[in-house]
Amino acid sequence: MSVTENVEIAGHLMDTGVLSRVLDDIREYGGDWVIDKIDVGRESTDVSHAFITVSTDDDEALQRLLMRLQTRGVNMVDPGRAETETADMDGVFPDGFYSTTNLETKVRIDGRWVAVDNPEMDCGLIVDDSGDALRVYTLPMADVKAGMKVVCSASGVRVTAPLNEKIEGGFGFMESDVSSEKPQAVLVRQVADGMREAKEAGKKVLWVGGPGVVHTGAAPAMMALVHAGFVDVLFAGNALATHDIESSLYGTSLGVDLAQGRGVEHGHEHHIRALNTIRKAGSIRHAVEQGVLTGGIMHALVTHDKEFVLVGSVRDDGPLPDVYTDVIEGQRAMRAALPGVGFCVMVATMLHSVATGNILPASIPLVCVDINPATVTKLADRGSSQAKGIVTDVGLFLEQLAMELVPDYRIRRD
Repeated sequence: MSVTENVEIAGHLMDTGVLSRVLDDIREYGGDWVIDKIDVGRESTDVSHAFITVSTDDDEALQRLLMRLQTRGVNMVDPGRAETETADMDGVFPDGFYSTTNLETKVRIDGRWVAVDNPEMDCGLIVDDSGDALRVYTLPMADVKAGMKVVCSASGVRVTAPLNEKIEGGFGFMESDVSSEKPQAVLVRQVADGMREAKEAGKKVLWVGGPGVVHTGAAPAMMALVHAGFVDVLFAGNALATHDIESSLYGTSLGVDLAQGRGVEHGHEHHIRALNTIRKAGSIRHAVEQGVLTGGIMHALVTHDKEFVLVGSVRDDGPLPDVYTDVIEGQRAMRAALPGVGFCVMVATMLHSVATGNILPASIPLVCVDINPATVTKLADRGSSQAKGIVTDVGLFLEQLAMELVPDYRIRRD
């Protein structure tokens, strides 16, 4: 005997290939499917609808399959109501907990739909009815506490996948998610337009950066964007900040003279001496206030009172005193900086890009720029379906972006 469920999906099912991926997922999870009805849109802007009966050998397998399908925007026709169980120990969800997506999510409780706060993938759904207003929110496994009510099974959960549509005059890309042989000026202008729209809407622009920003000589362009108000939050590791500070103090990045493009005598010591200088000052902000650090990206962020979250790794030298060395604490600091973000730009970092993509709601436009195509495709592979990629040199990209957004940047550079 098999168990079945009727599900539905709406969107651009054919041209995006999402219907094919849904059917592949069903097979991968050992299930079967029957397409009961499909309405295909005639025009490129028309939305298609599909109604499918899915079946598995038992209910546990069916619930796992339904959770997987919701990452594609598939919902049950009759969602029922949410079921909750109480966590009986810290840091552990109850068996059968609902594994979240980063899509807009609602949970049906007591006959009404409650919107989920801060949608994030790979978390649990917590129901909090202790206050005057019922609240449902995502929570990572490490932060769950005994006694919390956790949504279990896919019943009573509905997600909404964003439609991939081109909006005249708005933020959008050409055809593919990863662009390598497209007009660079057009792509830069589209990114600039997206950032302007976010700022005009009162939203923050989040940057995720790697040390390549400094290595490629793009720090002045990044500083200009900070001064112009287009960098509100920066996520990075120890390396970007350290090499930026090294560049400010010694004119080098990992011992390479950024003006001459060659190594200098004793240059291999510069990054560790830069670290020591900041550690002696107590923090990056203290170094700026003491007049020790007088230029660079980090100096610009401090002087404009912009937020930065630096999360380190096992390979870090030093590290800088501002760096979170506990990655769980670093994740919490990154999540705390997300409210109000309306646009995200990732440049020259794979690990921090994936980490940030994992905690971003799918509703936030996301652009990843890297010289390596694998970096910009990995985001989509890890669940950040909204990610758009540009394969290019980060230094050239940031120079062009600064010229697009900062009116007098070209004059100052010349």
